Amino acid sequence: MASHQSPTRRSGISRRVWLASSLAVSLVAAGLAVQVSQAAPIDTSAAPSKYAASTCADKTYSAMTASQRVGQLFMGSVVPSAPDSKRIDLMRQYHVGSVFLAGRSKAGTSATKSLVDGLQAKADSVAGHRVGLLVSTDQEGGAVQVLSGPGFSTIPSALTQGTWTTTKLRGEAATWAKQLKSAGVNLNLAPVADVVPASLGTANAPIGKYNREFGHTAAVVAPHSNAFLQGSLQSGVLATLKHFPGLGYVRGNTDTTAGVVDTVTTSTSPSVTVFKSGIDAGAPFVMISSATYSRIDAKNRAAFSPTVIQTILRKNMGFKGVVISDDLGNAVAVKAVAPGDRAVKFLSAGGDVVLTVEPNLIPAMTKAVQNRMTQSSTFRTQVSQSVHRVLNAKQKAGLLTCG
Repeated sequence: MASHQSPTRRSGISRRVWLASSLAVSLVAAGLAVQVSQAAPIDTSAAPSKYAASTCADKTYSAMTASQRVGQLFMGSVVPSAPDSKRIDLMRQYHVGSVFLAGRSKAGTSATKSLVDGLQAKADSVAGHRVGLLVSTDQEGGAVQVLSGPGFSTIPSALTQGTWTTTKLRGEAATWAKQLKSAGVNLNLAPVADVVPASLGTANAPIGKYNREFGHTAAVVAPHSNAFLQGSLQSGVLATLKHFPGLGYVRGNTDTTAGVVDTVTTSTSPSVTVFKSGIDAGAPFVMISSATYSRIDAKNRAAFSPTVIQTILRKNMGFKGVVISDDLGNAVAVKAVAPGDRAVKFLSAGGDVVLTVEPNLIPAMTKAVQNRMTQSSTFRTQVSQSVHRVLNAKQKAGLLTCG
């Protein structure tokens, strides 16, 4: 969160994809990191099943209803200190596939686990198998640590973490992630990969004001952001680089301010290459900023920009994981856009999961998505690819099994 991201010669292509997929599986089984060359013809991680052997995600997707598929594209909030049963029931009604624990809770790991277990018990089952919920929170440290109390460490700010060795930070992050996992949280909306220049410092309202940055240069932020990321993954908690392409050079906070514009950042700025470093380090999620970047795409907020998501993040940086929005519910930066349009614009731009801290907007958002699907085959394909990415992430988190 900002305050606290027509094939021709099909048989030949299919064979190349099959060979590439088989090689990738073999290398992954051997524990090797695979770098995919830019010449790869098809992104099989997101492709429909006609391009590859049937996967668990394919099987689950095929067995889902249309409503269940669309529900996987949304993440709604639950306040752990005061869960609202009506909002929880609403999310269940719309098959919402992910939950964000919002606000502050001092209840500790055991109480949080009880809450999460109750939410998971209501998750959809498809073809006899439960499709578990991605349960996330903002557990960065310092001013932004949602969950505390018995079982949770008091985490220092990222600015403090940035003074540690990367070895120490990786170890501490692994410990913090174990605590999240014991509380039922399987996705952390962290680390912050934003670079706040020292000249701006605390005048940067979303990040610098709260010491959320690991440092003031890309050379410091990249290795520390990666260490936090890798520590989380080591303990079985998915992590999220945020807020692409960076909130370090703005003054306004998109949660509370309209018209936030970055006039400095370009697609090749050092602050943007921090995200590429994190992607190469294995980041499974990237959160998109809701600011506008005048030197990248002056017409669209990043969350609604195909240039930001499809061209820079996916094509240029090779990111194949899940793209999640910053809050598209209550954030002032998007208030001028109708709720349904927010969801459609984000997904059309290449996003995968719409985060809204206001679950009551989900009916309007899902209706708009469903309507758009009836109008556009391109959009239907994008939805299919996004659901596949989400299901693949769930499988990695142990939330999806297939017989």
